[in-house]
Amino acid sequence: MKMKAYPLLWATQEAMEAAASRWFRRQLLTDAQYQAIKTAYQPDFYRPGLLLRIGLVLFTCVGVAGAAAFLALFGAAARLEDFRLLGWAVALGCLGTQEVIIREFRHYRSGTDSALLYIGLFVLALLLAEAADSLTTLSRYSAGFGSAYYTVLLLPLLGLLLLATLRYADRLVAAATYLVLLALLANWLLILPIGRLLLPFVLMLTAVGSFRLLQRLRQRPDYLYYRACLLVLEVLTLATFYLAGNYYMVREGNAEISGLYASAQIPLAPLFYLFTAIIPLVYIAVGLRRPSRLWLLTGLAAAAFSLFTLRYYRSVLPPEIAAVLGGAFLLVLAVWAARYLRPARHGLTSLADAGQPTYFNLESLVVAQTAPAPTAPTPGFEFGGGHSGGAGADGSY
Repeated sequence: MKMKAYPLLWATQEAMEAAASRWFRRQLLTDAQYQAIKTAYQPDFYRPGLLLRIGLVLFTCVGVAGAAAFLALFGAAARLEDFRLLGWAVALGCLGTQEVIIREFRHYRSGTDSALLYIGLFVLALLLAEAADSLTTLSRYSAGFGSAYYTVLLLPLLGLLLLATLRYADRLVAAATYLVLLALLANWLLILPIGRLLLPFVLMLTAVGSFRLLQRLRQRPDYLYYRACLLVLEVLTLATFYLAGNYYMVREGNAEISGLYASAQIPLAPLFYLFTAIIPLVYIAVGLRRPSRLWLLTGLAAAAFSLFTLRYYRSVLPPEIAAVLGGAFLLVLAVWAARYLRPARHGLTSLADAGQPTYFNLESLVVAQTAPAPTAPTPGFEFGGGHSGGAGADGSY
């Protein structure tokens, strides 16, 4: 059984079609070159438009619910009281059907296969929670975070989601895998007496390590297959690094863990003040220097959350006045930046830029797809054919 559910060629065709359309809009390709590339990388899979994909998701959910109801009626008629059998049947049925429609009907994130994947994984997660209830003395309702119950639940769930990510390269599943990993680390730390103090720093270090790992994974030959997952995970690692050091998140999270109704001052508060103020500026600076929209947009969102943090604990103006003044300032800043960066200055521009990715070499691609293939020469007079040796002694001169 192959690790990847979809052929790598489909991901290449998808990425190549998007890149060719982007280059054609920027007038880097002629119409003949664009058509040649489209013909060479014609999608070999089924994926409808967005609205039809949404409809397929809804139709699949209704179909699975109907099938589950039919199985439940069949089980009730057979006097089967263990509904875990129904759960296993639904989960395995969804994942098996998904494999069939991918292999036989060539669906590639068409809505149907994604919905079947989500339903199957959700039901398996419920079954894991049921198994954790039976394996530990605690239940999901009585166990608090930082207990053995969540270790028994989250550890196999992490393995399940990781396998699903490696096989299907789904963005939502990849994001869920990363969040479960963070939850598992937090649960382990909260078991320790000093874990609550270490929790923000461990999460920040985990985000740094994950980001460096993602940068290495970009060099893999199957990068296109996981490209969307890596992009989502990069955003999550940047968000994790910021939120783990944000003063509001640390203080309110500490109060939530302690079961306090009102949050109190936390240890190392000046350090978290510094993180709240510095990290967004670093993100924005890196985003402008590279340039990278991922860093820039994440930095702007982090800056907005830092302002909210400051406003939450140090209120200076009424909310409506602060919102109006802040919006007016941002509007003026956006208009000034748009005019200043048109034309490009300091390597930045406000003109529409499709952001050419680095994993395609446009020149080599165009030459490979549009250059005429060499033809064999026509037969004619040809030199050669004689042999000599030993002054003609062999008789084949």
